[in-house]
Amino acid sequence: MVHSEISSTQNPRVKQWVQLLDRKGRQKQGQYLIEGTHLIEEALKHQAPVRTIVYDLDKGLPRELRALSEGQVEWVGVTSAIMEKCSDTQTPQGTFAVVDKRGTDAADLFEHENALIVALDGVQDPGNLGTIIRSADAVGAHAVVLGRGTVDLYNPKTIRSTMGSLFHLPIIEGDLQELLLEASNRGVQIIGSSLQAEASYYELDLTRSSWIVLGNEGQGLSSEVEQLVTQRAIIPMHGQAESLNVAMAGTVMLFEAARQRQVSNNSNSCQRT
Repeated sequence: MVHSEISSTQNPRVKQWVQLLDRKGRQKQGQYLIEGTHLIEEALKHQAPVRTIVYDLDKGLPRELRALSEGQVEWVGVTSAIMEKCSDTQTPQGTFAVVDKRGTDAADLFEHENALIVALDGVQDPGNLGTIIRSADAVGAHAVVLGRGTVDLYNPKTIRSTMGSLFHLPIIEGDLQELLLEASNRGVQIIGSSLQAEASYYELDLTRSSWIVLGNEGQGLSSEVEQLVTQRAIIPMHGQAESLNVAMAGTVMLFEAARQRQVSNNSNSCQRT
């Protein structure tokens, strides 16, 4: 295990880490930061390409991380001033890691039979994106697709709100129109929620291969993506709220798909016995 210490906030490596707080810096270096023991544990457990783990010398080296990363990554002890400089939170957690961005292949989206995939068209809020990824992970969705105009996956706020789920399933960035068109040509149903739709979302058959498309918080789906939707439905609401936040709507839709699939699997199991 490579182990070193840095005490100056002007150290070139510190300057590189600070750049990773910005999207341009992440794109230039092909890396991103994750902060806190839990996120780093999840990254290591799921074989994310963790390069360096940085920890506060005053707080000490986290034992639980050392056991997971023995012989795999570089360890760097730093001062509290450096930790503060490299964190976008008011109270740094005492450890962060530098992780290489992992390449993704859009072809993987079409490998699963009866796949359940959530696709995002211009979702702007990091918390919403993180929540949607967590929900997709929770129901066992096969992937999340980020169309152009969607907030950066590696935004520190997005990463925190995923609570580690970004390491659990494929997250693919790409041209959403092209991917939706290919999915549709393969017989996948493209589902979009609409307040003007007459059909209830609960009436759809979500046991078949489905892509759930979620749009921008204020504008909804773009006209180009809207044209590719093959199933439009409304989420019934019995109270007085006019609509749901995009992350809440996505969560409802994903869990209904999971419910239908569980019922279908149980039914098939009973028929075979």
